[in-house]
Amino acid sequence: MSDMRVAPAELKRSVRLLDLVTLGAGTAIGASIFSILGPASKVAGSGVLVATLLAALPMSVFGTVYAFMSSAWPRSGASYEWQRTFVHPFLAFVVMWLRILGTSLILNVMGKVLISYLSEMTGLPMPGKSIVFAIFTAVFAINFIGVGVAARAQTLVMALLLASLTLFVVLSAPQVSLARVGAPFGGGIVPIVAALPLMIHLFMGIEACTEVGDEVEDAKRTIPLGLAFALLLCAVVYLAVAFTALGLVGPAALAASKAPLLTAAQAGIGRWASTLIGVAAVLALTKSMNAIFLVFSRLLFAMGRAGVFPQAFAYIHPLFGTPTVAIMAAYACAGACLLLPNGVVFLFLATTVPNMLKYFSTCLAALLMVRGRPDLHSAARLRLPAGAVRFLAIVGMGCAALIAVVGFGIDWTPYALLGAWLLLGLLYWFVRAARRKTGLPSA
Repeated sequence: MSDMRVAPAELKRSVRLLDLVTLGAGTAIGASIFSILGPASKVAGSGVLVATLLAALPMSVFGTVYAFMSSAWPRSGASYEWQRTFVHPFLAFVVMWLRILGTSLILNVMGKVLISYLSEMTGLPMPGKSIVFAIFTAVFAINFIGVGVAARAQTLVMALLLASLTLFVVLSAPQVSLARVGAPFGGGIVPIVAALPLMIHLFMGIEACTEVGDEVEDAKRTIPLGLAFALLLCAVVYLAVAFTALGLVGPAALAASKAPLLTAAQAGIGRWASTLIGVAAVLALTKSMNAIFLVFSRLLFAMGRAGVFPQAFAYIHPLFGTPTVAIMAAYACAGACLLLPNGVVFLFLATTVPNMLKYFSTCLAALLMVRGRPDLHSAARLRLPAGAVRFLAIVGMGCAALIAVVGFGIDWTPYALLGAWLLLGLLYWFVRAARRKTGLPSA
């Protein structure tokens, strides 16, 4: 790939406000809404509604920090670039290395949930890996052509998904019972807090709209607005769907179901449930795969641009204006993730730690940027005082650390997997550093 042109080609600025809202909300409203209600209800019972609200609080803090950073210095692969520039390249690499595994695992989750709903809907065994790989291939093709095409596709599918979920809530309303919802604090606060490492996945991903900063029209203004609207949309959708599901079958039935929304819909709308929820699941999961794939490729591109990965990762196609080598690498990782056989809760927890590290280090980057780069702070379109940024950053770091630690109490094995993966990353980093010191090409 030595003949590939990395510069001066530029990424195309073709992403607009609506695209950002659907990219952020579309990343978040995916596998979680169709799968997390089951295990979360098992942990928190009727307190799952309170857990939903509590999960929105740290994401609001993280979202505000991301919005501020984007209004000051928007970049594609932003979270990596901010950490590399304002904190330290080594920390940025560690977080990104763990995110490579975490992203592959969350794609695996989406594939498992998709096949689970299709099997429940049809009553037939599904050639799961073949179907998911076909979806990965379609997503790859869309992203290869251009971010604008991927964003427009995201908007269309998001509209169809919202229509499906609205039908579920409206048609089920007559069957909803407050008695089945139960007392939100009936089991105490401890189970609610224990469910947070799972419930945080409902909102995780809204910051995806900040990761395409070089490709957004008027990025400093548009990205913060897109992030705010995405968070609001997620909160409304999740509360409406969770309340309806609880009111239809109660927390015990949701906890026992492999497809909790389908179980709830069957009680609410009968014979149309399988079709409606099946269609909604396919739309949501396909849309989230597209959004995560898009962000994943931009992060790999940023690491190539920074010289941490081979320079070919930073190649930009002269016609499409897309990072085509990074997109192909993301496609390879997505295909490889299908070989992972682990359960859904394991996979969700294994993605929590990389994301909490990402939020922690981005908050730290904001703290250090305000202290060390007053020029960028003063140029930010989202005009937050330095004291407010510092407060939000410290609160965000505390929330991220707490959620990561609480998850260990649910299952320690994902942490062991992440530790082994991190050792491989450290080996790569130090071998690369040694080769650079001896004058050999490092990548």
